Amino acid sequence: MVSKNSNSNLLFFAGLLGFLGVALGAFGAHGLKSILTPDLMTIFDTGSKYHLIHSVVLLALALSEKTTESKPLRVGFWFIFAGVLIFSGSLYILSITGIRILGAVTPFGGVSLLIGWSSIAYSAFIKKD
Repeated sequence: MVSKNSNSNLLFFAGLLGFLGVALGAFGAHGLKSILTPDLMTIFDTGSKYHLIHSVVLLALALSEKTTESKPLRVGFWFIFAGVLIFSGSLYILSITGIRILGAVTPFGGVSLLIGWSSIAYSAFIKKD
């Protein structure tokens, strides 16, 4: 997409996700706080917190030279990326629309985050692929 260098692509997506995390967090804090109920604001804040924390994880993976050499680290990157989109995205949409059924999607994002973290942990036990 951005470059033939695999880490450049990872860095681009980590940066994009981080940018969106800050923008959406600010939108929630300044644009939604007076509109949403406290319950829905808490849901939005949870999505924002997970979004920003995992954006930093993706940045660390993108900056690591080991990620280029390790399939489990790359797999972990993409599962965490997808997890943020699904987990945080479903919480953002749920909180803004109030459509509670969207909460049924959120656990799939959580599982994706767990798979990503497991893949990162697994990478510690393999030499090189």
